[in-house]
Amino acid sequence: MSKHPAPPFEEPTASIHIGTPADAQSSRTTKTGTTSHANPNRTTDPVILDTDRYSRQILFPGIGAPGQHLLASAHVAIIGIGATGAATASLLARAGVGTLTLIDRDFVEPSNLQRQILFDEADARDSIPKAEAARRKIALFNSDVTVHSHIADLVPDNIHELLAPAHLVLDATDNFETRYLLNDYCVQQSKPWIYAAAIGAYAATMNILPQTPESTGGTAARYTPTACLACIFPKPPTGPVETCDTAGILSTAVNLAASIQTTEALKLLTNQPHLMRRTLLSHDLWSNERTEINATKPDPSCTVCGQRIFTHLAGDGRPHITLCGRNSVQIHEHHRPVDFAAMHNRLAPHADIHDLRFNELLLRFKRGPHTFTLFPDGRALIQGTTDITLARSLYARFIGS
Repeated sequence: MSKHPAPPFEEPTASIHIGTPADAQSSRTTKTGTTSHANPNRTTDPVILDTDRYSRQILFPGIGAPGQHLLASAHVAIIGIGATGAATASLLARAGVGTLTLIDRDFVEPSNLQRQILFDEADARDSIPKAEAARRKIALFNSDVTVHSHIADLVPDNIHELLAPAHLVLDATDNFETRYLLNDYCVQQSKPWIYAAAIGAYAATMNILPQTPESTGGTAARYTPTACLACIFPKPPTGPVETCDTAGILSTAVNLAASIQTTEALKLLTNQPHLMRRTLLSHDLWSNERTEINATKPDPSCTVCGQRIFTHLAGDGRPHITLCGRNSVQIHEHHRPVDFAAMHNRLAPHADIHDLRFNELLLRFKRGPHTFTLFPDGRALIQGTTDITLARSLYARFIGS
């Protein structure tokens, strides 16, 4: 599922201008590059002063003008720009976080519009990649925020390059494989991250604050370390895992998870770690059930933060993916037994899934141009694409990961 003074920020403060209109106009800079863009009409549009834009947030004692300056210099990476990620990205951009890195491997579809608040019907019709669609929308309501969009699958080979500049990492993914990879990376690099998940009417979050050099070297720590994800759940769940494509989801659960995650992020980014929650919090909005699991202290026996063994970061046990003949991708998920009857029942309600059938050897169905063939050990053949990123996304959505 998914706490401070925050690490010192090395990037210069940008975007926040507390002064006269002339001061604000002269100090603004145009953000350009291959993955971040300013509003092309920026020089002709009337200037929106940050004293106006953030006036109500600055009035809040927990932020104030000093906190607003800290937010402007912050760099946050969000992994997964689906429902939770889109909501979190919107909230952070509107709050004035200076730089956002958005990473997602998927594209916008009509079924996303019910809950993924940064996207519209045109994005779905044109199948715009989610990271890029989100960047475009953010530019419309806060052109001062620098947004780096990466249409990519986060894997051990690229995680260091993509996440190194970020001060804080926010999880908004749809699979445990990536979450455990994030946990390995952030613990190894002493980088705070916040887990968040939403499915059905259920929302959950957890703050993970790894040990820092200060916390182990005898000087005052920026924050007291918490348990990591592996302290609470030593191993990822086995067998099929429910996803929003199989269990459904309420937009209210998404927005609850995103609101809590973003608020915890604001505490960290404004140097107030002592206010962060130190539990794994889960809330079912439909049944009104709420639970918390203590995550105050790291488990000394934890293989990740205790023993510092980073198997997911090393790629051990990661599904092996191969191109398998013409226009198909094969995903090898060994040691993951699949209950075909249960899987059939999960997939049957989908109106866009056709020709769904199974026997003791395999389960097969069609969705759009793609044909899925699933084997008892979790191996799948996805026909209709040679795009490995797309195949991984489809596998995670309909089979679970």
